[in-house]
Amino acid sequence: MIQIRKSSERGHFDHGWLNTYHTFSFGDYQDPQFMGFRSLRVINEDRVSPGKGFGTHSHRDMEIITYVLEGKLSHKDSMGNGSVIVPGDVQFMSAGSGVTHSEFNHSSDEPVHFLQIWILPKNKSAQPQYGQKTSSEKDKLGKLRLVVSSDGRQNSIPIGQDADIYASILEGDQTSSLPVKPNRFYWIQVASGELLLNDLSLKAGDGAALRQEATAEIKNRAPRSEFLFFDLA
Repeated sequence: MIQIRKSSERGHFDHGWLNTYHTFSFGDYQDPQFMGFRSLRVINEDRVSPGKGFGTHSHRDMEIITYVLEGKLSHKDSMGNGSVIVPGDVQFMSAGSGVTHSEFNHSSDEPVHFLQIWILPKNKSAQPQYGQKTSSEKDKLGKLRLVVSSDGRQNSIPIGQDADIYASILEGDQTSSLPVKPNRFYWIQVASGELLLNDLSLKAGDGAALRQEATAEIKNRAPRSEFLFFDLA
């Protein structure tokens, strides 16, 4: 079964400095039909104005992944980490027993566009952790690049949950066969472009949940498309 979550049906707030879309219930946006999917709790698509951002705030017991699509995002946290995240970077913060951090657009004249992803951890009150890795466009072009995993294999970022995240870019008439199994659950999030998933159309911002699918084939339908593929217990 494939359930499509259309981009236009997501929660949406325009705060001026922040233009945000919520795939699942988040903050003031509540939809009992979309509280999350398995351990995947949040996919927020955020655009932050130049020089603006999220001031220091706290998290606990959440695996937080940031995937930048355009621009530059500055990060600082109470673990002493500070970095600037750009397209191709994947940043991970395990909030565990508690952490504070801030995120700001690093540019004074260009917006930053990114996906913020939250995954529920297996264990609560773990030691907070931070990680960041870079994948080139070549690593993702026409293939699935493992960027987050439960065990850190293939130079991916390890997280405290039985969940893998792949990133992929397709151009022209490229296709991708997704490795689906009957006892796993899958989510696809289209970051840009347009795709066909088993002949179902998906456009930028759309998501799709897959359950009990024997096969899953992705076909590109734009000059360039980028998507994330979640493999969940």
